[in-house]
Amino acid sequence: MKKAVAALLAAFGLFWLVTDPQGLAQSAQKAGGNGVDLTGDVFDALIAFVGEFD
Repeated sequence: MKKAVAALLAAFGLFWLVTDPQGLAQSAQKAGGNGVDLTGDVFDALIAFVGEFD
């Protein structure tokens, strides 16, 4: 089942790459930016949490 889902996701990604490469690039850029923002927020919260122990 997992192999079938992975194959379908890969086929969808390839289809999207062929039909709308600009849209795929924009979506990937937004996802990467959101991941960076989320990581920064997590580390800021962790630093604030540890700082409260002083």
